[in-house]
Amino acid sequence: MTIQAQLGERFRYHVYPDAVTVADALAQQILRHSQEAIKARGVFKIVLAGGTTPQASYRLLASAKTDWNRWHVFFGDERCLPADHPERNSTMAAEAWLNHCAIPHRQIHVIEAELGAEEGAARYRQQIQGVPPFDLVLLGMGEDGHTASLFPGHQHDADEFVHAIHQAPKPPSDRISLSQAVLCHTQALIVVITGAGKHQALKRWLAGESLPIASMEPVCGIDMLLDEAAISG
Repeated sequence: MTIQAQLGERFRYHVYPDAVTVADALAQQILRHSQEAIKARGVFKIVLAGGTTPQASYRLLASAKTDWNRWHVFFGDERCLPADHPERNSTMAAEAWLNHCAIPHRQIHVIEAELGAEEGAARYRQQIQGVPPFDLVLLGMGEDGHTASLFPGHQHDADEFVHAIHQAPKPPSDRISLSQAVLCHTQALIVVITGAGKHQALKRWLAGESLPIASMEPVCGIDMLLDEAAISG
């Protein structure tokens, strides 16, 4: 069975020629979900992912026309680095987008990972208490099948909203991540997969391997945005 046939059996998926067109499609999807959420519920609560393709989408959003006062921004995970470190997801999103739009600062909920994994996770648990369901969660997938900062082989307390991550296989070893249950408590979930380096992990996921990305099973289902390289390897 082809990858496309397997995807079609399990997901709503869309394949684009390259990462540039995936980024454009993602930006359009984010805006569409924002309009629908604001019309239905008066607010739009989004969880951001890191990665180069989402970064390109965020740059496109910086010039979008929307009611930014209704947006509430959260982060799926963060690296335990200084607050303004260039490798933090919050720094990337701020430089690409959030510093260039009118979302009120109090509605951008940064993970205080500079305080360390335990303290930062404890504070983010308080921040998101009572917030879910989200309107849209964005996720990527690493070449090992990890998503957010949930890595293969790691065990976490299923009752926690936010996990303190230690001994991550990618630097920095200390991180903070929303839990699988919280990431799946959403009206919509989009997984973005681009590049030939993700091909094998995608095959392993579709083959039923127990990867962190495979644990994402929201009631709303998953929309996947992929490029040709991820499909063909």
